[in-house]
Amino acid sequence: MHTVITGTGSYIPPFIQKNSDFARHTFYAENQQPLDTPPEVVVDKFKSITGIEERRYTTDDLNASDIGALAAKAAMDDSGADPETIDQVIVAHNFGNVIKHTIQTDAVPSLASHIKATLGIRNPNCVAYDILFGCPGWVQAMIQSDAYFKAGMAKKSLIIGTETLSRVIDMYDRDSMIFSDGAGAAVLEYRETGEAGPGILGSAVQTHSVDEVDYINMGHSYYPGSDPRIRYIKMKGRKVYEYAMKYVPQAMKLCMDKSGVDIKDLKKVFIHQANEKMDEGIIHRLYKLYGVPAPENIMPMSIHWLGNSSVATVPTLYDLVRRKKVPGHDLHPGDIILFASVGAGMNVNAVCYRY
Repeated sequence: MHTVITGTGSYIPPFIQKNSDFARHTFYAENQQPLDTPPEVVVDKFKSITGIEERRYTTDDLNASDIGALAAKAAMDDSGADPETIDQVIVAHNFGNVIKHTIQTDAVPSLASHIKATLGIRNPNCVAYDILFGCPGWVQAMIQSDAYFKAGMAKKSLIIGTETLSRVIDMYDRDSMIFSDGAGAAVLEYRETGEAGPGILGSAVQTHSVDEVDYINMGHSYYPGSDPRIRYIKMKGRKVYEYAMKYVPQAMKLCMDKSGVDIKDLKKVFIHQANEKMDEGIIHRLYKLYGVPAPENIMPMSIHWLGNSSVATVPTLYDLVRRKKVPGHDLHPGDIILFASVGAGMNVNAVCYRY
């Protein structure tokens, strides 16, 4: 028996925010003093580090649960699953529904309950709940589903990552250029697939919260005179980078080793789209742990045009590759792939999967 992905879907927001749109901004430092560097130089340096050229924001009338439902519906249609046979709807997010032009998040009822209602699933035995696990939330939903399946408590789950980060960013903080909106989803089923059949082969997850808990948090705007009661997502960029470079490769290797997979058999890595340079460094460090060079073309990327949509990056990227929408990347039956992520907590996780 294996946990198999039987369908995927994603929602790509329509509104494109280019880097040039930020070149008109005045950026401030944490001390609420304007940066000495001209905005256009800040934007150019940002692109060279992160790889982000543009990002997507959703329309004002849609919330995280709405776009999550759109991705979920696409995944359900792709899998052909009867909605009433779903045992669990698990939704990963960080901020709930943030209605445009408001300052409060809304997670009551849970986004999973909202999405279950939108999909019209009436079966009361379909349990809907949310996961708060930072950017690795969707990968964690995979791990959690696999555990429930193996425990005999479920056979089919719908897992969704959805976020509208554009509504919780401080536009005066240069880190605001990283974040975007989006949603991705998958249907997971527990099936008898044979010894070499498709499915999850192993996983690894860790939380470091003693010294690392405030690397990504909520804080006041950098703009002087801003309302201190209103808080935005904040990030200690250097700390996050150093943390990810150290712990993500270790978690990926632990996952591979637990799965009994030779590093030479790994075909693709679907890693959280946070920073192009960081992701490239993580891949090289992973292979360095095995004493072999990293192969070319193993890591598809969507960050250049979608930005960092947190929990939505991994499922969206996987869906795009499955649908042959990422040039130069495709998947074949039997391919060994790795999902991996890092984010607030600080949390890291990885899942090894045979396609």
